[in-house]
Amino acid sequence: MSVIPSKQASIVAIQAQANFLNTGGAASLVFYDDAKPTSTAVAASSSARLVTLMLPNPALKEVTADYVELHQTEAGTVIKAGTATWARLYNGAGIPVYDLAVGTDITMNNANLVIGSTLMARSIKFRPPV
Repeated sequence: MSVIPSKQASIVAIQAQANFLNTGGAASLVFYDDAKPTSTAVAASSSARLVTLMLPNPALKEVTADYVELHQTEAGTVIKAGTATWARLYNGAGIPVYDLAVGTDITMNNANLVIGSTLMARSIKFRPPV
């Protein structure tokens, strides 16, 4: 049986997940240059890490009828040159919450990151599935 929640119920669920990001401290969004794992249960490769962006605590900025928005991240310094292919959102305790594909789930101006440059996420919005 497949259950599809209403849009309002989905927004409430996303809001709860956004609140979970604050567990243990500030959440982080980490970009990688390898293949996205099949699930958040699969450990990310530390050698594929390009940059870590820290979110403020609390991370939740706004809840609307259409999306849940997180606050802008702090700027992070790119530690390895490469093309960002996916990102993992961790809560403050380091527990993976979401794996996001660059180009599908995340839109970037330029996914080719240069070592020593800085990156920040100005807008992070989660929308319920249509």
